[in-house]
Amino acid sequence: MTEWLISTIPLWKALHMTALGIWCGGLIALPMMLSRHVPLVTGNDYRIIRHSTHLAYTAVVTPAAVIAVIAGTWLIFLRQAFVPWLFAKLAVVGLLLLIHVWIGSSIVRIAEEPGNHTPPNPYLPVTGVLACATAILVLVLAKPDFGWIVMPEWLRVPRGGQLPFEVPSR
Repeated sequence: MTEWLISTIPLWKALHMTALGIWCGGLIALPMMLSRHVPLVTGNDYRIIRHSTHLAYTAVVTPAAVIAVIAGTWLIFLRQAFVPWLFAKLAVVGLLLLIHVWIGSSIVRIAEEPGNHTPPNPYLPVTGVLACATAILVLVLAKPDFGWIVMPEWLRVPRGGQLPFEVPSR
């Protein structure tokens, strides 16, 4: 690995943590915004709330999620951190992605069914996001030793196999 790539690790860390903070913060704010979708809201107020939740989800929260995942993946390879706690963190990030999709589907249903859809109770997704964010922080900061978990050999050793398709050459 070149010195230049190694020197970019602090930049990727800062980008990753910023994007993760925006992503988690947005996933906490969006259910609260969705809870404002009640049948008693007037047409203009409903339009403002729906537009705000849609814009926040598509222009802020989703790009932050993509940046967080890309920067985190890049850091894995730059730091060569193929350790068990990292796989646990990736599983928790997967749960966070499921919550992200659930909130997004609620936003879409509210837009498509204005009077018929009741958003989920905001405490359930917020609790899920807070649990995932806390678990990610604990795993990253504590780096617990999961040596007692026996990983199969195919996860620990490179297989040296060929890809099942032709790789184009440059």
